[in-house]
Amino acid sequence: MSTAEIHRSVAPSVVEHRTSRKGVWLTSAIIAVLAAGFALYWFKFRPNAASTGTAAGGGRGAMNRDVPVVTASSRMGDFNIYLTGLGTVAPFNTVTVRSRVDGQVNTVAFTEGQFVHEGDLVAEIDPRPFQVQLEQAEGQMIKDQAQLNNAKANVQRDREAKDAISAQQLDTDVATMNQYEGAVKIDQGQIDSAKLQLTYCKITAPISGRIGFRQVDQGNIVHASDATGLAVITQLQPIAVLFSLQQENISAVLRKTHAGETLAVDAYDRELKNKLAAGTLLAADNQIDPTTGMLRFKAQFENQDFSLFPNQFVNARLLIDTLKSVVLVPNAAVQHGLQSDFIYVVKPDGTVEMRNVTVGPTEGNDTVITDGLKPGETLVTDGVDKLQDGSKVTLAQGENGPTTRPHGMTGGGRRRNATSKPST
Repeated sequence: MSTAEIHRSVAPSVVEHRTSRKGVWLTSAIIAVLAAGFALYWFKFRPNAASTGTAAGGGRGAMNRDVPVVTASSRMGDFNIYLTGLGTVAPFNTVTVRSRVDGQVNTVAFTEGQFVHEGDLVAEIDPRPFQVQLEQAEGQMIKDQAQLNNAKANVQRDREAKDAISAQQLDTDVATMNQYEGAVKIDQGQIDSAKLQLTYCKITAPISGRIGFRQVDQGNIVHASDATGLAVITQLQPIAVLFSLQQENISAVLRKTHAGETLAVDAYDRELKNKLAAGTLLAADNQIDPTTGMLRFKAQFENQDFSLFPNQFVNARLLIDTLKSVVLVPNAAVQHGLQSDFIYVVKPDGTVEMRNVTVGPTEGNDTVITDGLKPGETLVTDGVDKLQDGSKVTLAQGENGPTTRPHGMTGGGRRRNATSKPST
């Protein structure tokens, strides 16, 4: 066989062998890339074995771990029951100070916003025209009095000389005397009227209270018929609050007032945060408002510190009853389930008991428990969303300690879980 033939026979084998090795290398490269990608995915995205083990085996361990909670103690005490209604402060008396005579304002004797007492001088009208009228009336009085005295003397002489004087003359003299007596009485009336006008020139405060802005300045002419007046005085001590209550509560209130009880009323600001004044219930209206179904009540406040101001909006809280020696708990301790209300009670061994309770009225931060709880028991007020019946807890500050918040725990731990089912 020639050399050329040998090369032709060997070449296809070499080519086939090289092709086979190339495919193997390509396949190996692909497999290596896939393996590297899978390994990267596995180590980056697979669940942490330690975490998985903890989650798998820690479901039981989680229940064994102590849960940090905030606690408080139930207590025995008196509980006030209030009825609250939106009210408006109203003065008992408001007076527009007016001039009762016509004339020029000589003096304005008050400062705007000043507290004045009954009888204090408010303003003064020019008195000179009325002094002139008084002098004229007094002069006429003197004249008519002299004529009256002369007429009386004539009558007296006529009666002494009755034989020498005819009856007609006597009757005429008596009529003249009576005429002058009438004139003197008219003059006296004119004098009294002039003196009264002089009195009206000094305008005084008819009531005690705070005076508002002046409506007339010094030097202006005022008339008794003016509609605006000089100023307005509003009585502030005592002062009233008008508030409304639903008709469902009327019988309870009226039953106590008819029995002669004095019901206390507190006035709070619009946010029901700050107590402004304390007073007593004064009266109830005689008709229910048909549009709202509410009855209006009036309470009286001494208002010594002027904390109540006319037309101010307040919340009136009427003390309707007081429950004596009841069990009280913080509102946060009471949880609401589908079947009943319940409370987590911390037992001496550090575990909690989910206990069904009967809830009474709530006022402020306190709730009355009528059944299911005794005074002095330790209650969970925060962290209840992590608890189950029998859970081990860590108290924030010893058993029966005051309500506190553990270190690192934020607010909002308390939830009202409507789906919770307390143990029976």
